[in-house]
Amino acid sequence: MIEKKFEQHRQVFKAAPRECRGLADLYRLALAGAAMAAALTGSHSARANDSVAHIAAGGLVLARTDAIELQSEDLFVSASEIRVRYRFHNRTGADVTTLVAFPMPEVSAVSEENNFVVPEPDDATNFLGFETTVAGAPVRMQMEQKAYAVGIDRTQLLVEAGVPISPLDRDVAARLARLTPSQQAAFKQMGLIAFEDFDAGRGMERTVRPLWSVRTTYYWSQTFPANQDLYVEHRYKPSVGGAAQTMIGAEYASSDDVETYRKRYCISDRMIRDAKAMQKKRPGGGTTILSEQNLEYILTTGANWSGAIREFKLTVDGGAPENLVSFCMDGIRKVSSTRYEVTAQDFWPRRNLEILILKPIVLPE
Repeated sequence: MIEKKFEQHRQVFKAAPRECRGLADLYRLALAGAAMAAALTGSHSARANDSVAHIAAGGLVLARTDAIELQSEDLFVSASEIRVRYRFHNRTGADVTTLVAFPMPEVSAVSEENNFVVPEPDDATNFLGFETTVAGAPVRMQMEQKAYAVGIDRTQLLVEAGVPISPLDRDVAARLARLTPSQQAAFKQMGLIAFEDFDAGRGMERTVRPLWSVRTTYYWSQTFPANQDLYVEHRYKPSVGGAAQTMIGAEYASSDDVETYRKRYCISDRMIRDAKAMQKKRPGGGTTILSEQNLEYILTTGANWSGAIREFKLTVDGGAPENLVSFCMDGIRKVSSTRYEVTAQDFWPRRNLEILILKPIVLPE
């Protein structure tokens, strides 16, 4: 099976309430909460408790082969788009055909307790809105989806019951509600569902919540011509996490909090000072706070080609000149008011790319 050929770090992140399925919605709700908290406390020092997680994705994965070299990788990362341009080279005298795949992040169902942002919530399979081209032509792919509950593959059980495999599918709730009582009891025993009782003013009601996760892999068979280069381009919308107000530069931030940010994003003392200086009352009224965005790109898996990446280029766009940006990588150069670049020869990624973006927002009095 495809999932056995392409083992990739997958983490189950919990899903967002339907009213918070986009980061813009989260910020609107969270900032409203921050403003209300400030009004109730008489101070703007209250930090909004609302935050949203991200789901990490990476690039393409090849079935292991020593015949294909990755001559160059040009990676662009921003809060609105991730795009990668690969230049592969078949170093042998014969054509090589192998599987290429894009493993989507493993996701679980919508949960009111925890959040993550789904860039394309109306598409239960391609929820990152990704596109891939080879030599400039779109790639026709196959897809494999597997549903897991308590670590056990329950895909066939869902199919036989007429329930969508993806818990992000809009029909899941209705299909689960139509199961017979005995089916629901069996699903509950296997850890596929949970019952939730509530009163919305019409007396006690019960809803069925899906608990399984789904692993989605898109893949295709690709021929690499003998002794030739082949260009592959891949792009998608990242899942961007964040918080309504960062703790960086805040008086209430503990040393442990700061150390966590240092390890994860390599924030500097200067960035902390700048963040602290930016968060203040404005002479004309209102207060500036810094909202937080974070995103992750998986670099450390999928290197099934021969050798290191001969030429690697990373471009990170922070979105606006006033934003503060930090990530862990050697040789970072700021090349414009919003862009940062890293170039490397014979590159072996040692850790995933995690990016922090702090955005100033003015709260009214």
